[in-house]
Amino acid sequence: MFHTLDPSKIEQTIKMLTNRIQERFPQSSLYQVCRELLAIIKVAEKRCTDIRQPHVGLRIIVYISIISIIISLLIALFSLDLPQTSILHLTEFIQVLDASMNATVLIGAAVLFLITVENRLKRQRALKAIHELRAIAHVIDMHQLTKDPERALIPNYSTTTSSPKETLNAFELIRYLDYCSEMLSLLGKIAALYGQNFDDSVVLTSANDVEILTTGLSQKIWQKITIIHSLEKMNVTVIH
Repeated sequence: MFHTLDPSKIEQTIKMLTNRIQERFPQSSLYQVCRELLAIIKVAEKRCTDIRQPHVGLRIIVYISIISIIISLLIALFSLDLPQTSILHLTEFIQVLDASMNATVLIGAAVLFLITVENRLKRQRALKAIHELRAIAHVIDMHQLTKDPERALIPNYSTTTSSPKETLNAFELIRYLDYCSEMLSLLGKIAALYGQNFDDSVVLTSANDVEILTTGLSQKIWQKITIIHSLEKMNVTVIH
């Protein structure tokens, strides 16, 4: 029961996070990103279900194609005009052997292509979804990029005309950064869903890459949160 990820539980967690962000920062673009994340998990749940299910129509076409190839090969073999003598010269034997090997390789490649076509289509769909998650991770990172603890907490911090306006106090800044970290973690869990529901090495590698990306971005966020706590311990005056 607890050895696999449950999409409904992930969706429930994202819903709660969306409500928390709305209650704390209702006008923020971070709230809109979290709503997008909620839409993504709903689509991901359906995609994972579709990927997990066998494509019956495609499999029927593949089976018919393979049977057709085998029948064509048998017809070709029985229609060969073999020499009357039972003894083949060396050159004739080599020619027949070479032609047989070439035909075997081509037929084997065709059969392999047909057998793996369903898997490749599912892989392409999963990789496209995981690529979307990777893009969302960078969007979330952009939202925390300008949240500078020193500028928010150090009095008389030197800024320029182009410096981002800091409107959050220490507590709000911690909450904002923590929400970003939670969203990144949930993104990694959504990516893991595709690896869980589709046993493919390429998809698993791509899902792990998203997990590594989100973990790295989250570590940067927690470095900022640690700095805030350190400044607060030093009794730095909070700028409101």
